Amino acid sequence: MIWLTSLTLLASPTPYYTIPLLDLAYEAERQVVVDREAGQYLGHVSTLLLPDRATILAVYPKGHGRGAIIYRRSADGGLTWSERLPVPDNWATSLETPTIFRLTDREGTPRIVLFSGLYPIRTAISEDDGQTWSSLARIGDYGGIVAMGDCVALADGSHAAWFHDDGRFFTAEPGPVRRIRVYQVNSEDGGRTWSAPRFLFSHPEADLCEPGIVRSPDGGTLAMLLRENTRTHNGFISFSADEAKTWSEPVELPAALTGDRHTLRYAPDGRLVCVFRDMARQSVTRGDFVAWVGTWDDLVEGRQGQYRVRLGDNTQGTDTGYPGLEVLPDGTFVATTYGHWTNGEPPYIVSFRFNLPELDARLGR
Repeated sequence: MIWLTSLTLLASPTPYYTIPLLDLAYEAERQVVVDREAGQYLGHVSTLLLPDRATILAVYPKGHGRGAIIYRRSADGGLTWSERLPVPDNWATSLETPTIFRLTDREGTPRIVLFSGLYPIRTAISEDDGQTWSSLARIGDYGGIVAMGDCVALADGSHAAWFHDDGRFFTAEPGPVRRIRVYQVNSEDGGRTWSAPRFLFSHPEADLCEPGIVRSPDGGTLAMLLRENTRTHNGFISFSADEAKTWSEPVELPAALTGDRHTLRYAPDGRLVCVFRDMARQSVTRGDFVAWVGTWDDLVEGRQGQYRVRLGDNTQGTDTGYPGLEVLPDGTFVATTYGHWTNGEPPYIVSFRFNLPELDARLGR
């Protein structure tokens, strides 16, 4: 199904979008069930594509954020998945959404770092591409929410990662709830140790959180897309042109990119794909799992982009998203997330598969 809005485009930000919306939510052939357990909530997913560009790792909690971390592996680009794999015992103590990233240090040694948030932020490390793992261990005397929202390599061989907090989890003793603040931490040794957090920004009226990062095609600029948690604004965006040393004042995104937990990857043709929980205030797919297709210049210029895609129809409120997104050698995107995919049942983990040439053809582009 293709929806085309009939509103006249106004200067952004508006609470609605006017680009086409393609609906793939009922095309079962695109969907692979990663994990499902009767009566059990399976939640917020993070994935990682290994350098062979076929093996995908997935971690997610047995519960809503808090819960034992489950670990699975696919050897064929997400078409089939292993059983739940053994993990260290204290992964069962995870308090919040796990995330995984593969970092390579200045000596060329790769390691996978898994983060688990709230207080204190902890990591587990694998130095054999996920075959074995360490136990969770604290990285410092601080905590935060959705740690880490994203993590990227910087030009000097170091890494930066981002999280947010509203005062409840930043220190051992909860403080008063305040406007959400976004923080950055850095690692000089490929993720083995991390700096103390550096406050980046908050907003006087909006609650900015869950940073998702993408680098410009020329490599010189980072963009940070942010969830807006008061639900009275669109999402926000900030830019850094100096390798995350400083960031521009966040400004509102178009409604077409308004949502939670933005995850971005480039397509083979240079376009950008971003997947997220749709939270645009005037969207027919609000609360569903969607993809946005556009360009880097759309981000810079504040344009709506080319089109949107509904990937999954979430049947309960807005409880979905927190996706992994990987691009296979043939250009297939594998977007993996949780959601209430069956009415009246707990959420479970599904991956959605698509490529841009077929979507372009569907839209007559």
